[in-house]
Amino acid sequence: MNPDLTHATPDAHATPARTTPAAAPAGPPPGPLPAAGPPRPAPTSPTAAAAAPPPCAPEHAPPTGRGLARAALITAGLSVAAALLGLVRDQSLARLFGAGQDTDAFLVAWTVPEFAATLLIEDGLAFALIPTFSRALARRAQGAPGDPVRSLVVGTLPRLALGFAAVGALLALAAPQFVAALAPGLPDPALAADCTRVTASCVLSFGLAGYCSAALRAHRRFLAPAAIYIAYNIGIVTAMYTLGGRWGVRSAAFGVAAGGCLMVLVQVPSLVRELRRRRPGIADAKAVAEAHSMDLTLLATVLLFALCRQSQVLIERFLASGLPSGAISHLNYAQKVAQIPMTLSTMLCTVTFPVVARALADGDTERARGRVERDLALAACLVLLGTAAVVACAPQLIALLFQRGAFTAEDTAATADVMRVYAAGLLGQTLTGVLVRSYFSAGRAAWYPVAAMIAGVAATSWLGAWAAGSWGVTGIAAANATGITLTAVLLLAGMRRRSVPIRTGAVLHELTRPLRAAAVAAVAGAFVASLPVAPLAGLAAGGATVTAVFVLLCWALGAQGFAPALRTARTLTRRLAHAVFR
Repeated sequence: MNPDLTHATPDAHATPARTTPAAAPAGPPPGPLPAAGPPRPAPTSPTAAAAAPPPCAPEHAPPTGRGLARAALITAGLSVAAALLGLVRDQSLARLFGAGQDTDAFLVAWTVPEFAATLLIEDGLAFALIPTFSRALARRAQGAPGDPVRSLVVGTLPRLALGFAAVGALLALAAPQFVAALAPGLPDPALAADCTRVTASCVLSFGLAGYCSAALRAHRRFLAPAAIYIAYNIGIVTAMYTLGGRWGVRSAAFGVAAGGCLMVLVQVPSLVRELRRRRPGIADAKAVAEAHSMDLTLLATVLLFALCRQSQVLIERFLASGLPSGAISHLNYAQKVAQIPMTLSTMLCTVTFPVVARALADGDTERARGRVERDLALAACLVLLGTAAVVACAPQLIALLFQRGAFTAEDTAATADVMRVYAAGLLGQTLTGVLVRSYFSAGRAAWYPVAAMIAGVAATSWLGAWAAGSWGVTGIAAANATGITLTAVLLLAGMRRRSVPIRTGAVLHELTRPLRAAAVAAVAGAFVASLPVAPLAGLAAGGATVTAVFVLLCWALGAQGFAPALRTARTLTRRLAHAVFR
């Protein structure tokens, strides 16, 4: 990662100007955009010189074109590599242990790291800490005494680590009760409790990893945070293959614990380097006071939102535990594959969240609004292309990924059916991920997203309980898609008054264009994919058809998120070629 980068998004800033051809329609730029507020005069005394930030501090320096291209490609590459390793992990679980009662037991225990990842890495903790670190960085740029960033770490990290450890220990002690409450119909609750005791350690490791990740992203350091899931999946896969013969599915639980420790280790060196960049002077009492008071309400709201969002998994597994063996496994495999397009589309927002937070910290609401609207358009295009591919090629995808060893053709058919239903909620998942970051980007507590998520969870619970008896796992998947879509609609409706003031009508009109293109592309792709007998040939033909139809229709309909994606790809290719062959 180039140390001079401010963003890893292809269309955020390619030069110090506010917009570039890769991010907005051509036109004269409104002028240079300072990276950290108004420029400060050079210090004229030793005291001022000691208090002022270095003139070329990496978190304030403008991005370079070549470094930006390299950072965007590295970030995207590591995210794709992590997704592929996640598939290898799921393939290994299916190959070694199939889709029966043992994997059902482990997947109940896997609820712990799934919750911890959402609460402590992807959503909850990041929503609270990135705006807080952004404010501390802005105060550092304004010449605050001491080091506000280091004062913030001193005021928050020890207490949070103690809380993470306490929750993990409590969960390990209460593992049998946790399993009984989550999956009362599980055939082997003792195995699930054993696995839960091991995976409980990830509450501490994921909490520390999420803290490091939030701090580094606020400093515009994305390499180490993007690599954490690579380390995590390597730990799980290694443990399953080396210990699976002796420990059975318990080896996967041990891999979760080992992978969590690796997530922390890959980030600690980068964070230590950032904290050492500036010597602390007199302790910044304001930063310490903020860490002990104001952040607690914000932390409560973001964690409650993330808890409600992830509770959809609890609902699914609770309802599926009463169905025949393998139901939880089919739901899990279908969800993991179906969510890959959503994960890749929201990767952009993971990188731009610090950008929006810093813009609001600097008082630049217009820059934040433009960034959120571009994120919505681009993320919708990407996820709808992936949704069309998932719907069109579901049987071929599952057969190629999982149908081997203990995973049978019947498992493939059941999982593919579930995955197609899950795909209906991918747009809602993506919009929820983009919009909720905007609600919390100002670093203030926001209860409206929590209420919207509770409404979605209530819809999932009621519809799932009603549909599980008649339609089994597909009914549960349909309830999930309906609930998260309701949440996305509520979040979008409340944006203008409660968050970044986006133009809601224009955003909705724009979303209909890639949505129509995806519907046509899915139908055409499914027809073509069904023609060849071999799964690989069907996947290749169906995927190519989906891509061609979607691209042509988006171009014909004038989808705004589509054009920046093409411009970004061309810009990155040119800059990468220049960097490599110059």
